Amino acid sequence: MVLSLVSVKCDCKDFVILSQGAQAVGMGKDAQSVQAGAELFLKANEILGYDLLDVCLNGPKEKLDSTVISQPAIYVTSLAAVEVLRARDGGQQIIDSVDVTCGLSLGEYTALAFAGAFSFEDGLKLVKLRGEAMQEASDAAKSAMVSVIGLDSEKVQMLCDAANEEVDEQNKVQIANFLCTGNYAVSGGVKGVEAVEAKAKSFKARMTVRLAVAGAFHTRFMEPAVSRLEAALALTNIKTPRIPVISNVDAQPHSDPDTIKKILARQVTSPVQWETTVKTLMSKGLKKSYELGPGKVIAGIVKRMNKGADIKNITA
Repeated sequence: MVLSLVSVKCDCKDFVILSQGAQAVGMGKDAQSVQAGAELFLKANEILGYDLLDVCLNGPKEKLDSTVISQPAIYVTSLAAVEVLRARDGGQQIIDSVDVTCGLSLGEYTALAFAGAFSFEDGLKLVKLRGEAMQEASDAAKSAMVSVIGLDSEKVQMLCDAANEEVDEQNKVQIANFLCTGNYAVSGGVKGVEAVEAKAKSFKARMTVRLAVAGAFHTRFMEPAVSRLEAALALTNIKTPRIPVISNVDAQPHSDPDTIKKILARQVTSPVQWETTVKTLMSKGLKKSYELGPGKVIAGIVKRMNKGADIKNITA
């Protein structure tokens, strides 16, 4: 994790990242050899009403990829990875040294749980509802997401503007995930996404990759999910995190519980400011970081932004 971004006198030291979107059949297996990690899956079964570990280990992939399953699966597996780290020699010392944490999209919930803002159980209940609400919002309107590879953010915005000139208001697109130069995700109506794909080569994009998600996350298409999240967050006991947790919405750390609730509700309709988050951490002197959870996507992004970055993956 990292040092407090609020304290400009301090250099960033250890930093942890908890991410989303890297679900894969077989995740959760390593955590079964660690009692505390295995127990998280047992607790999850009671809250979710189904055997989460069975889906994680055996799939089918289509089921694991569904929004209502993948979000709880990644949340639980990422926190199980914390227990895997804790069980290693020197693991508790690493965890205690962490100064700041953050997570990409859904990973923000995992980061907040790690920082003690809410319990594992309360966080999972929120994640379960979040997945259900986002799936319902996706079902209500045809939408999609696509990664645009090989362009900077200005060129991707120009590509979106060109696509939007050809579609109606309901199909307009926008940058939804600011990941790093050369890798931005665009969300919007299906026709708008198709226009982005058709025009990408003319803007010198290396390629586009349609994302296997239910809909246009982090855009106005998720607006129907906001009220449900607000209601659930209002009933959730959120405490001041023990370390700063950087928000996806504004790339800033927040400690006030009411502010955290408001930001989490806004997060599903707001672009993910991941590029700014990582740049800020690096400007504070980030020396070492850990990616906890399935996959190595975040490590790849960090390495792309700084080839010399010291980042380790801890899977579960």
